[in-house]
This record gives sequence, C-alpha cells and structure tokens, in this order.
Amino acid sequence: MNSSRNLGLVLMAPAIVLVVLFFLVPVALTAVFSFTTMSTSTGITGGAYQLAPNAIQRLRDQFGMVELAQKLGEPSFVIDERGLATLEAKGVAPGIVAELRSNHLNETFTVRRDVERMIRSLRERPSTPEVKLISAEFSRSLANARFADEAALFAAVKAIDAQLTEDEKAALAAASYSGWTWTTENFRRMVSTPDTARTLFNTLAYVSLTLVLFNTGFAMILALAVHYMPERPAGFFRILWLLPRITPPVIYVLMWKWLAWDTGFLSAVLDDFGVRPRNWMLDSAANAWVVVVFINGLVGASMGMLIFSSAIKAIPQSLFYASEVDGAYRWQQIRHIILPQLRWPILFVTCYQTLSLLTSFEYILLSTNGGPGGTTEVWALAIYHTALNNYAGNLQYGYGAAMALVLVVIGIVLSLVYLRLFNYGALVARPLIEH
Repeated sequence: MNSSRNLGLVLMAPAIVLVVLFFLVPVALTAVFSFTTMSTSTGITGGAYQLAPNAIQRLRDQFGMVELAQKLGEPSFVIDERGLATLEAKGVAPGIVAELRSNHLNETFTVRRDVERMIRSLRERPSTPEVKLISAEFSRSLANARFADEAALFAAVKAIDAQLTEDEKAALAAASYSGWTWTTENFRRMVSTPDTARTLFNTLAYVSLTLVLFNTGFAMILALAVHYMPERPAGFFRILWLLPRITPPVIYVLMWKWLAWDTGFLSAVLDDFGVRPRNWMLDSAANAWVVVVFINGLVGASMGMLIFSSAIKAIPQSLFYASEVDGAYRWQQIRHIILPQLRWPILFVTCYQTLSLLTSFEYILLSTNGGPGGTTEVWALAIYHTALNNYAGNLQYGYGAAMALVLVVIGIVLSLVYLRLFNYGALVARPLIEH
C-alpha cells in the first residue's frame, strides 16, 4: 500500500511542479506587484531622484509647497568656489576670477541676464563669448537634474541657497523619486475610476451571454442533436463544429471581418436590397456585442458539444430502450434520463468556460479591440491595455497586476459558488450500493 502511494506521488510530481511554477508562482508575483507603482516610467529596478516638471508640479499641488517649488523650478546662478575653480582650470583671466571671488562670492541670481550684466561690469570687460562661458559655470538650476540618492538631492538644493525643513525634505523626496514604491493606491483608484464599473458590467454581460447562450445552452442542443443522429452523419457534424476551435484565431476573426466589413459579404448581399453598406461589426455598440458573443460562442460551443455528447454516449443504452418500451417521447428521455446524468459534465463545462471567458480576450482584441468607444472592453482586455499595450505608451504594471489579482479572486469565488450550486459533495459521495 505504501509503495503504491509513493509511486503515485512520484508520478504526480511533474504535474505538481508545473502547477507551482506556472500557476502559483505567477499568482503570487501578481499579488506582490499589485501593491507597487511599477510602470514604464519607474522601471522595475531601483529609481533615482529627478526634479522634472511633473515633480515640481506635484510638490506645488499635492504638498502645497508653492514657494519651494517656485525656487526649484527657477534657473539659478550662484557665484561659488566650485565655479571659480572651474574657470581657473579653463584659463580664464586671473583678474576676472579674483574680482568675482573678492566682490561677488556667494551672490545668487535667478535670471541669466542679471548674472551676465554683472560679469560685463567687471573691470577687465570680458567679451561676449567669455561672458557666456563664465555664466554657464555658475548655473545651478535643478530643473530635470537627476540624483542617485536623497543625500545628493539635498546637497544640490542646499547649493542654491534653499534651506529645507524636515517636512520639506520628505515632500521633496516623495515628489522627485522616479522609481516604484509600495502602495495600496491601485485598489483605491480602481474603486474610484468610472471606467471600472463599465468594464465590470461589460465582463458580466460578455461572460453571461456567451456562457448561457452558446458554451452550455447551444452546446447542449448540438450534443442532443448528435445523439439522435445516425453514427456517420453525427461524426461529420462533430467535425464540422470543431472548425471554429481548430482554426487559428487570427484567421477565424479575419473571416468574421470579411463577413461584417462595409466591403464584406453581408454588405454586398444587402446592397442588392437597398441597404447601405456599413461596418456591421463596429458601427454600433449593439452590433459589436452581437459579433463578439457569436465569435466567442461558436468556439466555446464546440468544446461543450464534445463533452456533452461523450457523456450522453456513456449512459447505458438499456435506459433508452426501456423508456421507449414505456412509450417515452424524446423530450421525456432528455428530461428524465439525459439531463440528470449530465450534472458532472455541466458543472465542469460551466466552471471551466466561466474561467476561460473571464481571462480570454484575444478574439475581442482582434475583432473590436474593445470598441466602439470602449463598449466591448472586458476586464481581461483592460488589463492587457493597461499593463502591456496602450496608446499613451506608459504601461502601468502595478495597476494592471491589481486588476489581474481582482480577476483571480472573482474566478475563485465563482468556482466555489458553482461547487455549492451543483452540490459537489453529493456528486463525489460514496455510492449507497457498492458492487
């Protein structure tokens, strides 16, 4: 007994490793990233401190430090020993350097014109190129300057004669830091953003309509039709309905576009009846939803049909023969024999297809890309647009991970609801009569 158990663990080990590596680890990393501000602008490694225009704007608006933001944003020129030493190294006339050191050391100017006027007033009267060269060496503007750490940032601010309090230091560090930080703001933003409710409603409508109408409903109809067909036509019918699933998604969606474009098959046919050609896929939200549900539904129905038809074939034929002897009609056979025997397959298809629809977006991406106007933007597609591809170019990894984590939680909750709804405990209970 122990050897059989050990053998079972050995055989299951590769599957356990794959589940850990390709499911549990990605979910854990998603949960970690969801509490960060990672994006294209911050990168995924440690950041630096940069007084970019948006940092100065944030210092003014978010922290209310208008005077400090104004001082940091203005160009500044300081006559200091560092600049004088640089001028001496470049061979500037000693008399100019000496007069600047004796008469103007530690003077601060906020406008280049003022510092250049002062330099021209020196006794040796430097030429215009020399004035430009000298003034450039005393430029201490921090706009767009980049610093490796807080100490370098505060030292540069101190050099332009800006004395900082502890609160100002903390605000300046927070406003200018360009790397990612830990935060819960992603979830607060998700709750407060109006697009969240619309995307959630789109997802609910998309999953519900596709699941009920096609992945289970139409799939069951196909399976029942196949069951009552002769064997050879039934086999051909199964192969025919597998075509949407085995066709590459790009080719499959292109066929739908050829059908629905303003120059496609549908417009060409209806044009003979006086209907103006138009893009039936994107000209209205209603048409877009019809196409999206049909594109995904026909793919999902083929899988449900195979599972249901296989489960029906597993039902003992003696039950059908006995019911026919008792005078049962086809509908009575379906209601009292077939459907009660398909609780397991219906549970599996419903649960699996729900999770599949929640996470799949490739057919919507290829057909409508969430349009028109975001009316077909579902949650998974919104994650893709947020974290992997958007028009602005600033990919928000942290916010996208937070959205993905919410999707994982929704999937787990729905799975538990399905198990309770289909009475999972009764399905796996020990039979009352054992042979």
